[in-house]
Amino acid sequence: MGIFSSMPFLLYGAVACLFPGSFWRAGLMAAVGCQLSYLATRGLMLGRLPLLGPHDTLLFFSLSVALMGVISSYYPAVRNKRWFTVAAGMSAGSVTVAAIMFKPLNMPLPQILDTLWFELHVVVAFFGYALFVIGAIAGAAYLRTGIRGYLDLLYKTALVGWTFFSASMISGGIWGYYAWGTYWLWTPKELWTSILWLFYALLLHVRLKGARWDTAFAWLGIAGALVMMFTYLGVSLLMKSSHSF
Repeated sequence: MGIFSSMPFLLYGAVACLFPGSFWRAGLMAAVGCQLSYLATRGLMLGRLPLLGPHDTLLFFSLSVALMGVISSYYPAVRNKRWFTVAAGMSAGSVTVAAIMFKPLNMPLPQILDTLWFELHVVVAFFGYALFVIGAIAGAAYLRTGIRGYLDLLYKTALVGWTFFSASMISGGIWGYYAWGTYWLWTPKELWTSILWLFYALLLHVRLKGARWDTAFAWLGIAGALVMMFTYLGVSLLMKSSHSF
């Protein structure tokens, strides 16, 4: 019980690391450690992966952004650039604060969600979402500085994020088949998921058109993060579907 009673302090520690602490890569790493410890402790308490409800999913999203921020901070264009870890930390920290505002759902997974395919679907989707956020930061940096190395980071995060997101769509379709007997239900979430997938496919093709499209590519990277946030939060909160909170 003592371990579980210390859980809120892990969240407060993560917030502290993600805001002032993110001026250093070590602060971002410490935040990842706090968030991972919190979610692992919740998982042990619940006997399942904590991926149910806005509290847990927002926290996992924040953890994913911070983790991808740490990994991306070693990329040559942003290595030792303090502003990059600050931007990643601020993004993840804002999501963590939002997560704290929601009450955790301490309940068993409904039978319809109690499958590896659901967990895989959620985890790889958030990895993709996080990389889209990192790409948007790189796109904004290019628009401000004109340094093309930031576009290379945007392209690589978009490509890997799109790959993760593609895996999420495949695993989600398999989960849907086991849950409802069909791979596709034409819900708002599925439609916006397809829009997001097509958007990033377009973005990746724009990059191949050459330097004269660099500015458009950067703006698309920023817009992609907005489309992603609406797909994740907007649809879930504003539209009724199989993915509603």
